[in-house]
Parts: sequence; structure tokens; C-alpha cells
Amino acid sequence: MPELPEVEVVRSGLARHLVGHQISEVDVLHPRAIRKHVAGAKDFQARLAGLTIEAIRRRGKYLWFELDDNQALIGHLGMSGQFLLLPLSAEEEKHLRIRFEFADWPMQLRFVDQRTFGGMSIDELEIDESTGEGVPSTVAHIARDPFDPKFELAPLVTKLRSRHTEIKRLLLDQSVVSGIGNIYADESLWRAGIHPTRLGSSLTKVQLELLMNSAKEVMADALAAGGTSFDDLYVNVNGESGYFERSLAVYGRRGEPCSRCGKPIVRAAFMNRSSHYCPACQRPPRAR
Repeated sequence: MPELPEVEVVRSGLARHLVGHQISEVDVLHPRAIRKHVAGAKDFQARLAGLTIEAIRRRGKYLWFELDDNQALIGHLGMSGQFLLLPLSAEEEKHLRIRFEFADWPMQLRFVDQRTFGGMSIDELEIDESTGEGVPSTVAHIARDPFDPKFELAPLVTKLRSRHTEIKRLLLDQSVVSGIGNIYADESLWRAGIHPTRLGSSLTKVQLELLMNSAKEVMADALAAGGTSFDDLYVNVNGESGYFERSLAVYGRRGEPCSRCGKPIVRAAFMNRSSHYCPACQRPPRAR
């Protein structure tokens, strides 16, 4: 599933081209692409036609189009969702789900999703009185991510130290800190030298500060590389893949030598997925 760097690559590409343009027509080509808060495809289409995109924002893995009627068009990429900007004459993709046309721009925005785990919905913007920010109500529970200007490290470290829960599980909890998924959790833990099954409460303030700084650094590196693409399911708005996969230290590297110490990277089952780590650089906790 795309994580913060991949979603931010998509968000910034959309923002460069779409802000200020008025939606003239919306075609829904698959009913599962439309999520809650609408009464079906016709309602979705009718509510968006004539509205102008004022901004495109992101929190963690969620992005939304801020519209001129105080509504938000939320887009979630799921496992294979793609937002593509293409000429009107471009051939339709096999897995095209939603198509947007604009009154003042000769291009289309297309939402393509092979596995249909992603989707779009309409929601009201809730205004945070303390900051003046508008956030969709369905995204309000998502914690701020390390790139958010209002992200605060100290309260997060305190929260992590209070939890008798495995640190990787905490990193993946979007209500604790957002944007980090399986790939960047493994990479961040390796950079910080912390085993994924260490409890949050067993880590020192210094270790947790190092971990969160490592998370921000690895995601910044991934962002600069256009994100991580293992196949053609994740691409930017121009259809191009990211190439951070070449720089991954542990994720997907089982059996390969650790670049720090030379020991083979290990893969272990974790929460219906996998953890990758170095058994020497990231020593496991003592048996409890």
C-alpha cells in the first residue's frame, strides 16, 4: 500500500496542475470506487460538477481535494489506486474507475484502480478553531505525520513510552503517528538500530527521538526518489514509477547482507505481513 512518500508525490503532482480548475463533468465507471457520504454515482457526479479545486492536501496516507463549497473530495489509493493526468484523447485504461473533466483545461483526471481497494468520497470540512485548518471529518482522527508543520515530537515520544506494545505496531497505528507503513517502519527501525518487537515502554527518550528522526529521514529520501515502486501499481500522475526500492536497506532483502554489519537480513511474520531486520544491528528484546 502506498505510504506517505508515495501519496505526497501524487498530491504534489496533482496540486501543480489542478488547483484553480473547475470540474465540469464526472463519470463513475465502477460503483465500488465510490465510498460513503454519497447516495451513489449520480449523487457523486451531481455534487461535484461546477465546483473548483482550491487546494489539494494530505495527512499521512490520506489526500483530499479542498473544494469551493467547504467540501472535501477524499481520495485513498488503497493497494493499487492511481491518479493520472492525461489528454482527453488518451485511450482508456482497463481499470479506469472515475474520470473527471474540467471546464477550463483540456486534460482529464483519471482514477485507476486494479484491485478496487481504493476509492473516493465526499465529506464536509471540519474547521479546527485552534489552527483554522479544514480537515475532512473522516480524516480528523488520523494523527499528524512527521512532515506536518504542527507535528510535535515530544508528546509523541511520551505517548510511545507509555505503551506496552511492540514498537512496530505503534508505528503502523495511524492514530498514533500517520504516514508510516510496513516498508518505512522496517527501514526506520533499521536506521535507529531498534528491533521491531521491542516494547514502546522499554525504549528510552533518546532511542525514540532517534527512531522518529530516522522515520522522517528515510521518508524524505524516498520522497526525493519519487517513492518506492515494486511493480507498476504505484506511479505518479505522469505514470512514472519511483525508484527508492534500490535504496532499501532491509525491506524485501531477506538473506542479503546487512550494509552495516554484513549479517544476513531476516524476515519474520508480523501482523499478517512481514518484518525485515538485521539480527545483529537490531538485537531482539530479552524473553519476557
